[in-house]
Amino acid sequence: MTQAWTYVDGEWLEGNPPILGPLTHATWLSSIVFDGARAFEGVAPDLDRHCQRCVDSAIRMGMRPTVDAAEIERLAREGIKRFPEDAALYIRPVFFCDDGWVAADPDTTRFMLTLDPMQMKEPGGFTACLSSYRRPAPDQAPVDCKASCLYPLAGRALREASARGFDNAVLCDPWGNVAEFATANLFMVRDGVVSTPAVNGTFLNGVTRQRVLALLRLDGGVVLEREIEPEDLLEADEIFSTGNHQKVMPVRRFEDRELIYGPVARRARELYWDYAHGRLPDGFRM
Repeated sequence: MTQAWTYVDGEWLEGNPPILGPLTHATWLSSIVFDGARAFEGVAPDLDRHCQRCVDSAIRMGMRPTVDAAEIERLAREGIKRFPEDAALYIRPVFFCDDGWVAADPDTTRFMLTLDPMQMKEPGGFTACLSSYRRPAPDQAPVDCKASCLYPLAGRALREASARGFDNAVLCDPWGNVAEFATANLFMVRDGVVSTPAVNGTFLNGVTRQRVLALLRLDGGVVLEREIEPEDLLEADEIFSTGNHQKVMPVRRFEDRELIYGPVARRARELYWDYAHGRLPDGFRM
């Protein structure tokens, strides 16, 4: 398949072009935000929301966005056409700053957009363990943005999990309640009731999280946003993740507990795919 394409400074560049230099503020002081959307099977669900969130993240990081969400979406759809119609792509708009001293100079904000071939995985599931790392509180890090500087923490949690033989990790918030997976939002099911951590400012309220939560409720399910303790996961009938990268994915083992790809996770994935392809019945007004 054709390699990645990046739009920057008014032109499309193929491959992995050298854009950030050693003196670029974003390179050494992390003034960079991004978002991730997906194109697959000829659709790009919630692309507009991902583009808007990237703009919002830039503003919250003190940047001055040089393009608006509508223009980002237009460019993304232009980029999608550079690939085969059924290509699975990761769509990544980015804002970063060229200059500044510790605090970035908002007048040096730049924009780029990358589309990278990336296959969607079948829902075979993944394993997860509880991490010793915690998500930061809102006064400790820019957790209200999709900021690149937050991801080394996720990387540490993933390395820790891998050393224990797991694929992913569950991070708690500063107060010891479950926040999310290292790479996605978290849902659990017990006795038919779906629960997901209440948004408390320590993790992003994911676009796919919001979509799946709404779909399950419209489908008649009971979905609670509440405090979840790590012990609750040990009593769950199902655990699954929602996120842009793989959308809905079941957990097949948490710590030493084997789990099934259960009916709620299956239904959530089915509903999301129907939404993405415009196949929802009239009763599902989004």
